Amino acid sequence: MANVRPLRPEPEERDPALSDRALDNLRFIRDTMERAGTFTAISGWGIAAVGVVAMLAAGVARARPTVAWVVGTWVVTAAACIALSLALTARKARRSQLSMVSGPAQKLALAFSPAMVVGALLTGALLRIGANDLLPGVWLLLYGTAVVAGGAFSVRIIPVMGLCFMVLGAAALFAPPALGEWLMVAGFGIVHVVFGIQIARRHGG
Repeated sequence: MANVRPLRPEPEERDPALSDRALDNLRFIRDTMERAGTFTAISGWGIAAVGVVAMLAAGVARARPTVAWVVGTWVVTAAACIALSLALTARKARRSQLSMVSGPAQKLALAFSPAMVVGALLTGALLRIGANDLLPGVWLLLYGTAVVAGGAFSVRIIPVMGLCFMVLGAAALFAPPALGEWLMVAGFGIVHVVFGIQIARRHGG
């Protein structure tokens, strides 16, 4: 008597362990590709430290309310904060075995730099024509623009921080001049501290 074959073949049983391993491999490949395109060693504690330094600088700037003293204080503070942030980011990169001159790091730096250069040039131009009241808005807006652009090559929360700076900068441009200083404290001080702590907690320092 001939064997009767079923019209529909029975489904093959799959080893659950194999499926789990395949999913794990796919997740690993996806995470590796994401890390390859972004620089994840931005130091959250470095950003928070920048915020603390900025708030101290605001107090120093108020000690002598002259244009030269205030602008000089903030310019020196900006240079010091960039150096501080780079040093702490380099330390985190070494700990994470990431290169500071990798492709994503270079892209971040190239995206961040143009707005900062424009900010330096506009600072000189505005001081030359006596438009000092515009400086807080210009600084906040252009720094926020730099952070949004550079943040495209880093962790997702960075561009959000940049947008906060841009909002504060827009407010500073149209607010009474007396509020400019406080909006700078809110941005360069408080926003840096809040987002820096969040980045440190979520991304390992």
